[in-house]
Amino acid sequence: MKAKKSFGQHFLIDRSLSEDIARQVTRDAEYDILLEVGPGKGALTEHLMRETRKPFFAVEADKDMIRYLSHKYPDWKGLLPMDFLKLDFSDFFVNKSIGIVGNFPYNISSQIVFRMLDNREQIPVMIGMFQREMAKRIISPPGSKDYGVISVLTQLYYEGTLMFEVPPHSFSPPPKVHSQVIRLQRNERKELPCDYNRLKNIVKTTFSQRRKMLRNTLRSIIPDLDKIPKEYLTMRPEQLSVEDFIRLACIIQS
Repeated sequence: MKAKKSFGQHFLIDRSLSEDIARQVTRDAEYDILLEVGPGKGALTEHLMRETRKPFFAVEADKDMIRYLSHKYPDWKGLLPMDFLKLDFSDFFVNKSIGIVGNFPYNISSQIVFRMLDNREQIPVMIGMFQREMAKRIISPPGSKDYGVISVLTQLYYEGTLMFEVPPHSFSPPPKVHSQVIRLQRNERKELPCDYNRLKNIVKTTFSQRRKMLRNTLRSIIPDLDKIPKEYLTMRPEQLSVEDFIRLACIIQS
């Protein structure tokens, strides 16, 4: 069965890597349910089934893959035939914490992360395969050229760790880029001292013109900049830490 470009599919064929990922995600099972995103032909699925002691589900949107997996695992009741981006966590997994794992389609990998953030109260850990450049963006620190919107919003609630770098020949068909497995572990932050949507708007606005100083980019959302400390106004967004963005949002909100 061929991979589909429309689904961004690159099937993992490296069995040892699949085993390593499965062991990592099941080693410290700080969740009630394990959920695989986009299992495809089940290269990772079979190892997760063997390794996990938790209830195991997988969500798949490709009808051909659903038929393939249903035939491969006829007795498995955990296959959810739907789009992960539309999955209602509070409906399917009421009062349950969820560990997320997957070889994520490159074309929606950032959307998967933002969906995780929307449901962060239920997701203590994610281990996922990303395009290497995207993985770097997610966990990059302030001052890096890769530091951006997804870095700040993810690091508000998660600590990221690089795990395995994966060459193209580990997939079929091989992608034109290298991949990276990362682990996102929920931090101890429970609540923000500012409004999350206001903070997100500030982050997105400033990074939309990342080479400009904040005194220029913030004018579109804060006509009066007098309340902003002068040291911030001459900075560019990649110079601000996550805590700086929180402080800035609190000042603007006050």
